[in-house]
Amino acid sequence: MSIRPPVKSWSSTLRLPKSSFPPRPIPAEQPKYLQRCSDDLYKWQSYERSAKKPFILHDGPPYANGPLHVGHAVNKLLKDIICRTQVQQGHRVVWVPGWDCHGLPIEIKALEQQREKKDGEGILDAIGIRRAARNLASKTVKEHMKGFREWGIMADWDKAWKTMDKTFETKQLAVFQEMVKKSLIFRRYKPVYWSPSSRTALAEAELEYNNEHISTSAYIKFPITNISGEFRDFVPNLSKLSALIWTTTPWTLPANRAIAFHQDLTYSIVKCDEDHIIIASSRLSALQDSCFKDKVIEVVRQDIPGSVLGNLTYTNQLRGQNSDDQPLIHADFVSSESGTGLVHCAPGHGMDDYEVCTRLGIEAIAPVDDLGCFTDAALPNDPSALSGKSVLNDGNTEVLKILGDQVLFISKYKHKYPYDWRTKLPVIVRATEQWFADVGDVKSVALERLKGVTFIPQTGKQRLESFIKSRSEWCISRQRAWGVPIPALYDENGTALLTETSVAHILSVIEERGIDAWWSDPENDPAWIPAGMSGTYRRGKDTMDVWFDSGTSWTQTEQQADVYSEGTDQHRGWFQSSLLTHTAVADSSKAPFKTLITHGFTLDQSGKKMSKSIGNTIAPSQIMDGSLLPPLKMKKKGGNVSQGFGADALRLWVASSDYTKDIVIGQPVLASVNSALLKYRITFKMLLGSMHESARTSPVTKLDKIALVQLRAVMAEVESAYNSYEFHRAVSAINRWIHTDLSAFYLEASKDRLYCGDGGGVLEEIFHGLLKMLTPITPCLVEEVWNHLPAWMAAESPVHPFHREFLDPIISPRRLSREEIPSIEQDIPWLLEAHTAIKLAQEEARSQKIIGSSLESSVLIDLPSKSLKVFERYADELESIFVVSSVEIGGDVNRGNWKFSAPLCPPGCHEPGGEGKVWVLPPKDNKCPRCWRYVAPVEDELCGRCETVTAM
Repeated sequence: MSIRPPVKSWSSTLRLPKSSFPPRPIPAEQPKYLQRCSDDLYKWQSYERSAKKPFILHDGPPYANGPLHVGHAVNKLLKDIICRTQVQQGHRVVWVPGWDCHGLPIEIKALEQQREKKDGEGILDAIGIRRAARNLASKTVKEHMKGFREWGIMADWDKAWKTMDKTFETKQLAVFQEMVKKSLIFRRYKPVYWSPSSRTALAEAELEYNNEHISTSAYIKFPITNISGEFRDFVPNLSKLSALIWTTTPWTLPANRAIAFHQDLTYSIVKCDEDHIIIASSRLSALQDSCFKDKVIEVVRQDIPGSVLGNLTYTNQLRGQNSDDQPLIHADFVSSESGTGLVHCAPGHGMDDYEVCTRLGIEAIAPVDDLGCFTDAALPNDPSALSGKSVLNDGNTEVLKILGDQVLFISKYKHKYPYDWRTKLPVIVRATEQWFADVGDVKSVALERLKGVTFIPQTGKQRLESFIKSRSEWCISRQRAWGVPIPALYDENGTALLTETSVAHILSVIEERGIDAWWSDPENDPAWIPAGMSGTYRRGKDTMDVWFDSGTSWTQTEQQADVYSEGTDQHRGWFQSSLLTHTAVADSSKAPFKTLITHGFTLDQSGKKMSKSIGNTIAPSQIMDGSLLPPLKMKKKGGNVSQGFGADALRLWVASSDYTKDIVIGQPVLASVNSALLKYRITFKMLLGSMHESARTSPVTKLDKIALVQLRAVMAEVESAYNSYEFHRAVSAINRWIHTDLSAFYLEASKDRLYCGDGGGVLEEIFHGLLKMLTPITPCLVEEVWNHLPAWMAAESPVHPFHREFLDPIISPRRLSREEIPSIEQDIPWLLEAHTAIKLAQEEARSQKIIGSSLESSVLIDLPSKSLKVFERYADELESIFVVSSVEIGGDVNRGNWKFSAPLCPPGCHEPGGEGKVWVLPPKDNKCPRCWRYVAPVEDELCGRCETVTAM
């Protein structure tokens, strides 16, 4: 009998995990990890892989206005993860961040700040506005950059570009010049979206739609003045007749120039209160429930073909007593779905109206000023009655009041209506002199180029195509000071000069004097006038649409970008403007992007859009510092500790979200993210403390080989997910593997060997595999873990996880040969099924307080002989795999004073006679005081294995 020390001393013989790795991040140490995993890594890959073809992620520039929000986090961190996975694939990544710095919101905010400083006194000129806006944008860019870098963004910050940089503006103007050369830029008086609140024209991409907008809808009678031709044949004795129209914009009636009908519709004449009225026959029933409600009507005729209405004319009293009669015209857009089948046409206030009236030579008028108020021209006979009144408020009411008896019916109408996306106020459609880009011919080429683009999700292709197909002209002029000027000159009559020669000359002056000189130089400075031109010219005051600014940012890249990634709203914004300007100008047959990735918007945990007015916004810093979650109570030390995990918490939230849909954020989601991060740290701490150099030469057990096969499988799944940009799928696979295969199975089964045995196993391979998988998602954690390597591993100067390619092998063929893998893959489901069944039976025993630890039991597997082959192959390791004291294949289940069972249905048990049971029984032997397994021959004696280990 061996002489053994007292029981208390056995703990000193155990290989318990030892590591300096902290259970939670230490805030003071995070900056150095951030530096290494972002700036240092970007520089390393740029230098070490300088000869390699670049992977280019072109940055859709965020707007330099306001603080960072979770929407920024989704966008920037998705891009960062994309770039990191490409570095892992051995590529040289090029990601140069940019900012969109011009435009109305920055100008308005800068003006507000200036007014606050000066207590509302003084009005800034254009140069003052530009200076204030530039300062604001510069300050915001610095704040954004600081925030982005705190998130661990790996990018080329030294080369970051801004749309207000001279080099950017020069390239943008060169694109504009080329479009002028190709006759793609023109000026026209036509209706555009106009924001009275911003006092500028807007593009479609600058609108948002309010589904709850309330308009005043009215049915108006216009007296027919000429009943002749074929129409007279249908009503020979009729002398007084009116055309009935329906409108939700009564304020546009002063600009009415025609009434449209459809030649294929059938029309009726109805008598109502002694009036005879023309309407579409198909609308009669609907109108009886609205404008004819509570009225007695008589249908005089209901078979008049629309084709004969073209002989009629009518009068619009708002145009004045001496105004000409106006025509009824055919238009394809007239429908029998709503209204009266007759449409009031104001070509100065409607896109469709403008197109049909222009073809017929009908002049457009728009008696509305920049503030959205009527001008004197709205009511020529009595200008003061409407002049100065807002068309969206009292002007609307006043028009109906002036029309008097012509108004048949008024009601409130809730419908979808365009709003200025910045001021959140209604817009109008108003004809003004504006500059346009002709995209009619460009869009067919652009659509062809999209055939070579990969869309993620695929629905993005249809969405982008639909927006491009609907475009023919792009209004690119804005009536604001903060932006890139449209380099046009105007003579004394207001006629614009914009030619290839004039633009080239103006660009040369801008290059010499700077872009602000366009506003600061004296108005009569001759330097801006091209040589050989006579007469007096002034410089224009319009600036370019900010979508033209950012849309030309493809000029910043070396070549076609591999990826563009932005929110789904950019199908009508940056994606579209980039494609159209590139197609119009670039010497290429391809789109500016190979892959276009779109992500959804952020929603609160109730599925509501985040809004300051609702009070449901979340700042990225709150996710990083854990302040949205209750503090954790410390069991040993007392007190509470923050749940802050730093940048990795923000990153893991983004990575684990399916970005192809709208992304939910709230306490439950963040609690899950923090739980996963805590699990990663616990796992790494265990691995760091339990890895031993001697394990490299220790025997590789069957259990080890199972772990290596499972590791190999999850790494393949993660690699596939990274390659297809499905990061949430990668996170899900990692979490599932850690919880199920690693923690609950391999590590649990290996503890006896690690703590009490030879310390062997495949923890080193698992350690490197987990680092590889987490490198793109939680780089700060990976860097921190690497900083706590065991001394023996650090002494070898291993290749840093950031520098290793994903495909670099981490499993030696000597540890697991390729030939072994198929059979092990087939065995794993059998073993896991038995493992689950055993746990179920043990839980039943535990609930009855029969056992505590699983080692207090043995297992008997009862299966038909044809189902036992897998278990027989692993017979010598089953007790380790199932973490019990012993395992028997077949035998007597009645040998002890208790037993619990669970059904066992391994793969193939659907065949008759394949199913069986597992039995959990009392152990046969005594408890070893060192390893606690019930395998000792004599009570209080060591088991054979522990005897051997302690004797060494």
